[in-house]
Amino acid sequence: LGMLFCAPIIGLWYWTTDQYIVQRALAAKNETEARRGSIAAAFFKLLPVFIFIIPGIICYALAVSGKVPVLQQQLIGPDGHIIRDNAQQAFPLMVANVLPVGVRGIVVAGLLAALMSSLAGVFNASSTLFTIDFYSRLKPNVSQERLVWIGRVATGVMVLIGLMWLPVIRGGKGLYDYLQGVQAYLAPPIFVVFFAGVFHKRLNTKGCLAALYTGFILGLIRLAIDTPVKLVKGFHYETGSFLWIINNIFFQYYSLLIFIISLAVMFIVSYMTAEPDYQKISGLTFGTVNDEHRKESRASWDKRDVVLSGLVLVLILAAYLYFVG
Repeated sequence: LGMLFCAPIIGLWYWTTDQYIVQRALAAKNETEARRGSIAAAFFKLLPVFIFIIPGIICYALAVSGKVPVLQQQLIGPDGHIIRDNAQQAFPLMVANVLPVGVRGIVVAGLLAALMSSLAGVFNASSTLFTIDFYSRLKPNVSQERLVWIGRVATGVMVLIGLMWLPVIRGGKGLYDYLQGVQAYLAPPIFVVFFAGVFHKRLNTKGCLAALYTGFILGLIRLAIDTPVKLVKGFHYETGSFLWIINNIFFQYYSLLIFIISLAVMFIVSYMTAEPDYQKISGLTFGTVNDEHRKESRASWDKRDVVLSGLVLVLILAAYLYFVG
């Protein structure tokens, strides 16, 4: 249930509103290229499902068979079952103990290159958001040189914060699980504002801001409650207490809770305040699209885009049904 409803929220938030993705779409020369670039990226995004799973299966088989003693010692317990706390080490253990020296270097170099590329994109997007959306509004007359310098400082600060946050990530169930949890807590209000705003023209700025603030606070509360448990070894809340209940709610269910509350807040506040100026949002919602907008959008895609998009959906559904049995 959580996967069925929460995964689309995180996925649509990432692919339609995340600055890391939006920057690349806006860099396209036209709407057609932006759409096809997103479709191509969707096909590539299917590969991590197999990249994550297949090495783990291979590692488990090697560990159980005893063909690689190091893997067996590190991953298999005395009872013959996998040591779950060490399962996150499967890939690095295989790289260090299975691959030959030359191939090992190529794999590590590839991982580092991909890591640096991803981090560069994230830091660039984050520094841009800070300098353009916050600093330049506080000081509108600042020079471009100053903005560049502030962006570099912001990037350095974010790197330091990331390094300081590593103990919290290590205290969880692994980097992937931690990232999924953080995204699940922060994505719902942004998803609500974007999609509800696109489909319903009556929603206004005050409703959007109220939903963002509410969802953001709920997400921060969950992160604040979870952090001591991950950071301090042996720390736990009293069983049955309010904090214990919040900490033990499955992260996808908590994400759905944030989604529902944010959606309700957005509609309530919007309908309690004045209507938006429909002239200003012309073409930005389905309710304010005119014939000219429809023709322009229709000219940007053809049957190939529809077929490829449908193929992506079929592959996603097939993978989901296969892996859930």
